[in-house]
Amino acid sequence: MSEKIDATIAYVRKELALAESGHDWFHIQRVYNNALQILKIESEVDAEVVKLIALLHDIADSKFHNGDETVGPAKARKWLKSIGYDTATIEHVVKGIENISFKGGNFVKKFNSKELQIAQDADRLDGIGAVGIARTFNYGGFANNTIYDPDIAPRFNMTKEEYKSHKGTTINHFYEKLLLLKDLMNTEAGKKIAEGRHKFMESFLAQFYAECEGQK
Repeated sequence: MSEKIDATIAYVRKELALAESGHDWFHIQRVYNNALQILKIESEVDAEVVKLIALLHDIADSKFHNGDETVGPAKARKWLKSIGYDTATIEHVVKGIENISFKGGNFVKKFNSKELQIAQDADRLDGIGAVGIARTFNYGGFANNTIYDPDIAPRFNMTKEEYKSHKGTTINHFYEKLLLLKDLMNTEAGKKIAEGRHKFMESFLAQFYAECEGQK
């Protein structure tokens, strides 16, 4: 591991020490580890860029900055410049951060690269499976969202703006995002890991509805 990656890990860990626990250092650590797993297979890429996007992608999540999507990229740029990364690397990482998020699924990437695809898969993997379920309910509580209301249907095909302002139920979020991520994976490694995590979420939902109906 390079000294700059070590420094970036220390920086992110300090910056996110008090972050909401679905978007804190441990989320970053899991995404970083997911990226390392994918890099074992997807090796013909700039691994340093993948690691940096994974580490810095949530350095200032817009959800916690009044929806401002410029704060995170600007903060990442300043940090990368301060530790001496070259302009090409900085631009690649910043563009990756700007284009990594789900944003309702209808967001058209303005930039793409294999490095971004790996980091994006790594991030999406942390949004599904057991961890994804835990994060979803954690954020739902943080936002004071209703857990479940059978009279409120999920919303699909929302614009980026609608998705950002949408306040639905936590269970509906599974249908509006989590259950869609498996088919949005970019890499074969990401797709393989996503399969098992997707099935776990389907089992959870089946159990959830059965309990709500008093069947189990």
